[in-house]
Amino acid sequence: MTVEEYNRAVESYADNLYRFVLKNLKDGHLSRDIIQDTFEKLWVKLEGVSYLKVKTYLFTTAYHTMIDYIRKEKRYAEMAPVERSEPSHSENYSDLGEVLEMAVANLPDDQKAVVMLRDYEGYSYREISDITGLTESQVKVYIYRARVYLKDYIGSMEQVI
Repeated sequence: MTVEEYNRAVESYADNLYRFVLKNLKDGHLSRDIIQDTFEKLWVKLEGVSYLKVKTYLFTTAYHTMIDYIRKEKRYAEMAPVERSEPSHSENYSDLGEVLEMAVANLPDDQKAVVMLRDYEGYSYREISDITGLTESQVKVYIYRARVYLKDYIGSMEQVI
């Protein structure tokens, strides 16, 4: 890859990468740091990455960097017992987007990442498999479980609207 192609990749994919990481972490400063690290890793391997595969490389690298950060934070975080009741949202509420945001925030990290890649970014199962390092079957299972959880969390539309 040339320097010009690298610059085109930054212009083309930086916003999408940032939105993907921000949706998962909910921290703008940390998300920018992860994106910067991702592009730094691309710069180091500039000659080894084809411009045709740069999008997959960037999302894969950002995903793994984000997961590494989450694992590191979990190691240092205190574990406080959390009482969880039925995973549904039974209050009458009219902002479906906010309810969906809360539901997605409760998903396990792997499920959240694959749902974001599939439903928010529009990647195919195969592309998600390449990005995350999971098998296509695992990706489908994670997406299915996440959607079942989201459906249960949101409950019926009459309760939300």
